[in-house]
Amino acid sequence: MIRGGTGGRTPLKHGLRSEKRTDLATVFARLPGYSVNGDSVEFEGKEVALLYKKNKLYSNLLAPMRVDYRKFVSKKLLPDDAVLVAIAKTLFIVETKFQTVAGSVDEKLQTCAFKLEQYKRLIEPTGLKVRYVYVLSDWFQKPEYADVLAYVKSVGCDYFFYELPLSYLGLPVPYD
Repeated sequence: MIRGGTGGRTPLKHGLRSEKRTDLATVFARLPGYSVNGDSVEFEGKEVALLYKKNKLYSNLLAPMRVDYRKFVSKKLLPDDAVLVAIAKTLFIVETKFQTVAGSVDEKLQTCAFKLEQYKRLIEPTGLKVRYVYVLSDWFQKPEYADVLAYVKSVGCDYFFYELPLSYLGLPVPYD
């Protein structure tokens, strides 16, 4: 774990373990007690969250609330995944970044403050809070990423390595 970071691995049943091309719906469906019905995430038969991937954020969340994104941001933001935890009135924007060689993803981490601000403006009419979080591969645990990871935290964004803890989302953790 990087000093000052929030990474580290937790047991599979306490977090959403993500791989390079796995969406959160698939990951939730693998957890004990969880199921996914369309975009609804259920725990022990009760809805606990809703998922919005890419354009579904607009068609399934904002459009029914009559929120026209063009009044708030100049360009559509397309999240890898978004998780609405209604009980917490919070929309978690989840960006998954997996890297095995140096490249453009390196610089994308530095855009989180701008993206968080844009999402806050976009979501403001709904009355929801917004959290912006990266799920990263071990590549980003290298010492040369210490500054950028410190920056991510300093601007109010978060990151984890491979997993997104259920407790971070405020969702039920399956019993041991």
